[in-house]
Amino acid sequence: MTQPKKIFGTDGVRGVANVEPVTAETALKLGRAAAHVFTQLNPRKTPEGARPKIVLGKDTRLSGYMLENALVAGITSLGVDVLIIGPLPTPGVAYITRSLRADAGIVLSASHNPYEDNGIKFFRHDGYKLDDQVEEQIERLVFSGEVDSIRPTAGKIGRAARIDDALGRYVEFVKASFPRKMSLEELRVAVDVANGAAYKSTPCVLRELGAEVAVVHNEPNGMNINDGCGSMHPEEIQRAVQLSGADVGITHDGDADRVLLCDANGEIVDGDEILAIAAIDLLQAKQLRDNTVVATVMSNFGLDETIAAYGGKVVRTKVGDRYVIEEMVAQNLNLGGEQSGHIIFRDFTTTGDGIISALQVLRIMHQTGQPLSKLKACLKKYPQAQRNLKVKAKPPIEELRDVVRLRDEVERELAGKGRILLRYSGTEPKIRLLIEGREFDKIDKHANRIAEAIEAAIGTN
Repeated sequence: MTQPKKIFGTDGVRGVANVEPVTAETALKLGRAAAHVFTQLNPRKTPEGARPKIVLGKDTRLSGYMLENALVAGITSLGVDVLIIGPLPTPGVAYITRSLRADAGIVLSASHNPYEDNGIKFFRHDGYKLDDQVEEQIERLVFSGEVDSIRPTAGKIGRAARIDDALGRYVEFVKASFPRKMSLEELRVAVDVANGAAYKSTPCVLRELGAEVAVVHNEPNGMNINDGCGSMHPEEIQRAVQLSGADVGITHDGDADRVLLCDANGEIVDGDEILAIAAIDLLQAKQLRDNTVVATVMSNFGLDETIAAYGGKVVRTKVGDRYVIEEMVAQNLNLGGEQSGHIIFRDFTTTGDGIISALQVLRIMHQTGQPLSKLKACLKKYPQAQRNLKVKAKPPIEELRDVVRLRDEVERELAGKGRILLRYSGTEPKIRLLIEGREFDKIDKHANRIAEAIEAAIGTN
């Protein structure tokens, strides 16, 4: 391989399918390296003669077949069994990994990216994402060839088996996060499943809890995942709510680890608003651990003010739900998330789960008797101007002199009454700009100026 010695980004391996590093060849090597590392990591004692096992799930992308077969070949060649569960939300793979007492879980997905992309994400035996050190260990084995000589033969080669009841197991697990004596009867819910991994699970959960469900974009064909639908295109759930007369709308990304909601008036409710609603509910019930919520640097500063008004506080991490989860685990906290809709309710699950997050808000609506439009009003947001710009390269931002000069100039003008964030995407060839302040017109003009400087320096247009 002639690629730089780096495979993992901020959320596993991701890129254009059939182009390095998301190729069948690298997937096979990753399967072998991961099989070796995970069997060393899992503290579970494997009975004499029993083989370690890894759960393998995916979303609905066409390239999932290619990568799935390559991973199976790599894992089984190291003497490890593979439990294939097919299309299931990323949090479903994490749960099934725990449920089946597997040594690890792998999910093939590029989340909200278009169908031509794909990715490989890993979970430990306990359903949590890998930390940087373990990823580096897997990466080193891929490039070093250290495990090339490990070649079980005859009966020691691993087997692959398909698990037929994974969907049913996950549906029951999700329903268990909703109060047993509570029903969603008389509630009409519109759902956009993005032609992705939740095309069966989310409608099934809602119907079994009693809701009347109107589903859109639930006919995946391998090439329509996230295509003009899902949480990256919230106008679709707004349209579905309007057409169906729904009380609430739910929209996922391709692997359904995130969710955005839509109220009956057609207004989008983002991750910050979901965090605020959930945090206030938990604070009032005295169930928010250490009265603390974990958010990222992208979350609106209004979240801090809202939660402080109820006696809580916000701890911030860098962008990426894995960093939110790491902080939650380190401090033993039970609520965290991102503005984009990755919300982690650690009382119920180990990772962002779109439908579990939605159910918690539906529970609060039911218990308070308040519509979503009234609940979301608890968060008074600072105006934000955001730009997501395609770039042809990712040099260190501090080397972009005109961009840095403008950024520093805007920071001085905001003078503690706002903030500016500039960072590269860890999963796409993009740079993300966020400016937050009290007057939208001003920060929007600042954003345009900085965006123009970025385009001139490293833009693709």
